[in-house]
Amino acid sequence: MADPIRNYQTSAVPGVRADIDQGLRAYMIKVYNLMGLGLLITGLAAVGTIMLATTTDPASAVATLPTGEMLTSFGVAIFGSPLKWVVIFAPLAAVMFLSFRVQSMSVAAAQTTFWVYAGLVGLSLSSIFLIYTPASISQTFFATAAAFGALSLFGYTTKRDLTAMGSFLIMGVFGIIIASVINIFLQSSALSFAVSAIGVLVFAGLTAYDTQKIKEMYFDGDASDVAGRNAIMGALRLYLDFINLFMFLLQFMGDRR
Repeated sequence: MADPIRNYQTSAVPGVRADIDQGLRAYMIKVYNLMGLGLLITGLAAVGTIMLATTTDPASAVATLPTGEMLTSFGVAIFGSPLKWVVIFAPLAAVMFLSFRVQSMSVAAAQTTFWVYAGLVGLSLSSIFLIYTPASISQTFFATAAAFGALSLFGYTTKRDLTAMGSFLIMGVFGIIIASVINIFLQSSALSFAVSAIGVLVFAGLTAYDTQKIKEMYFDGDASDVAGRNAIMGALRLYLDFINLFMFLLQFMGDRR
């Protein structure tokens, strides 16, 4: 729920209302810019990693996958050696560090940690290029961007309080995690399909919910460092929504090699 005192302050004085609206717009633009730059870093890291990990020259190949993709020694190291577990879990360690320490970090340090996290995610996600065709990855990305934009706009403009929906969706995230872990052992295609379908719905809803909550976090009286850290955490929330929505949509839209 929005702070009633803040609501009173913003509605009682027209001049203050205009100043706060302008401040809110600047704050949200900063959130989206940070998120967008994070996605750009992730994309560049993923493309750069797969370029280093694969080759079209048989003389440079160390291993060949069933799909015909030839791996360099770097590719074998990050995709086929124990180092792959570091690649998989490094982003989780980085996002947990940022989430728990952000309030005690400077804005510059928090922002740098976010960039590092985005790069690690790109490193981890580079393996999707070994599974799906580049064209289908691009198509899914643009479809995700369109859906994300519409859902975030809804969350920003709606007058409806999405708190109850958000609580339900967060429970859905835990359900997805549990079902995904179980399916590691079951290897059920039906369960995998159900998890992907539910994942799309959950993160679509979370995109709207998180946008509304990020908007409500804004307070024109916040110090610049507080506002800066809030913007970074808001960008992180939307970044995670986008990445998860993209990955679940890829299960449906991606053309496998």
